[in-house]
Amino acid sequence: MPFLAWFAPLVLLTGQSPVTLREFLYEKAPFPECHASTILEVPGGFLAALFGGTHENNPDVGIWVLRQEKKVWSPPIEVANGLQEGGKRYPCWNPILCRVPGKVVLFYKVGPSPSTWWGEHKVSTDEGKTWSKATRLPNGFLGPVKNKPITLPNGDLLCPSSTETPVKPSHWRVHFERVDTALTTWSRIVPSAGNPPIDAIQPSILTLGSGKYLALGRSRQKQLFMTRSNDGGNSWTPISLLEVPNPNSGTDAITLKDGRHLLVYNPVSKGRTPLSVALSTDGLQWKKVLDFETEPGEFSYPAVIQATDGKVHIVYTWKRKTIAHVELDCASIR
Repeated sequence: MPFLAWFAPLVLLTGQSPVTLREFLYEKAPFPECHASTILEVPGGFLAALFGGTHENNPDVGIWVLRQEKKVWSPPIEVANGLQEGGKRYPCWNPILCRVPGKVVLFYKVGPSPSTWWGEHKVSTDEGKTWSKATRLPNGFLGPVKNKPITLPNGDLLCPSSTETPVKPSHWRVHFERVDTALTTWSRIVPSAGNPPIDAIQPSILTLGSGKYLALGRSRQKQLFMTRSNDGGNSWTPISLLEVPNPNSGTDAITLKDGRHLLVYNPVSKGRTPLSVALSTDGLQWKKVLDFETEPGEFSYPAVIQATDGKVHIVYTWKRKTIAHVELDCASIR
């Protein structure tokens, strides 16, 4: 479904426009609000997921999946909810789609609040057409908390994760979870929060080569945080801050096939507009190259992937009313 005429125009900061598609995933849905989308390439198109319901943290919030075939998105279908034995229902949060051999995996969280939620997952063996029953993750593990895991050389998933404590103000702490392809053997790596501690959550992992990784994401300090691993993700440096603004809002980032790194973020210290793209060659120094939402409102919680044809696909929350999808040809951004 194409963007409507009253959408804010794209603002290009350098070169020819790389945007090859702008659309909504849907214009009508069985729920009034949505948030926290994710996207995965499948044969013939894409899968996307989001949480939707009356409003964030309402018990009726479930996980909804859409399937794109022949460039047309199906209506959203609820595939997971927080209904418990005995009839009590909790909201669901932050779906993440990814792959292990032979399966598509849908990770998500369940619980009344981020400080009390737990992780669950479902799997699909038919590219997201049908889903297994939910499996609860081991105690103390959440899976990827907002952004997708990366696949390590041995096939394990390295999941970027984080926790929020129930004290007020909540302590935000980043950690990483490693799981095998059977999704049964889990381990946890916790970097130092720094001194003084930096409140940070929702990392994305960039690949630097030779077993080196860099994670970056959201913080309360009005800047992106970062941590590095030089040993295949087994240990991480203390959390520190990048000279990149962050308005306490989710981001996502990937390493492109050409070796550059791409970040989708709100490039301000307050508010959730504009929503923009930045590029980096090292993951440390970033240059904003594109604003694709600039009007007042909330444009937030992006998820980004690079498809097999090289195009970059970004989905994000559009004013909590729907999910928008932008396709970029990053070869044109220099």
